[in-house]
Amino acid sequence: MASKGPTIKTLADLKGVARQLAEQREKAAAEAAARAAAQKKRHAEQNLFARAVGATRPLRGDQKHAVPLTPEPPAPIPMQHQLDEQRVLREAMSDEFDVTTLLDADDAMSFRRPGIGTDVTRKLRAGEWSLQREIDLHGMRSDEAREALSQFIRNASKQGVRCVRVVHGKGLGSPGRQPVLKVKTQRWLIQKSEVLAFVQAKPAEGGAGALLVLLAPGAR
Repeated sequence: MASKGPTIKTLADLKGVARQLAEQREKAAAEAAARAAAQKKRHAEQNLFARAVGATRPLRGDQKHAVPLTPEPPAPIPMQHQLDEQRVLREAMSDEFDVTTLLDADDAMSFRRPGIGTDVTRKLRAGEWSLQREIDLHGMRSDEAREALSQFIRNASKQGVRCVRVVHGKGLGSPGRQPVLKVKTQRWLIQKSEVLAFVQAKPAEGGAGALLVLLAPGAR
C-alpha cells in the first residue's frame, strides 16, 4: 500500500509542505547544474586536446606504421672477471719462490716433480716427446713474460698439449749479463701444477736460452 503524504490540517501545514517542495526543487536544480557544468568541462578539455594535437587517425596493423622498439643493450663486458683472471695469473707465480732445492744439479739444470723418475727428464732431453707449441719470452719485461707464460701453459694444458718449448733468452743483454729472465722462468714453471718436468734445450733448439717442458696428460 502506498504511503500517505503529510496530513494538512492548517494553513501553516500547507506552507510547510510548500517550503519542502521548493527546497527539493532547488536541490534538484543545483545537482542538474553541477552535472551540466562537469560535462561542459570535459568537452572543453577534449576540444583543447584535439586543437593541440590536430587531426588523428588510428594506426594500421602494418610495418609501415609500426613503432620501433628500443633494441636491447649489448651485454656488458665482463671487465671484473677479466681483471680477476689477470690477478690470479700474476699471483699464481711468485718471483720469490725458491727453486734451488727442486732443480736437479746436473750439467744442464732440470726439474722433475716429486714422483717423476729421472727417465722422464732423460727422455725429454733426448727428444722422445714431439714439440707441439712454443713461446718466446725473450725481450719481454718481467711482468709481461710472467703473464704470457702462465696463459700459454694454461691454454696448452687445456688443449691436451704434452711438450712445449719456452724461449727465455741467455740474458746477454741484461745488466751485468745475468740471465734474470732465465731464473724467473724456472721459478714460474715449477709453480705451475700443469708442469711435470723441464730440461734445458739442446744447442740446436736454443741451448741455455730455452727449456723443453713436459705437461701433465689429460689436463683438459
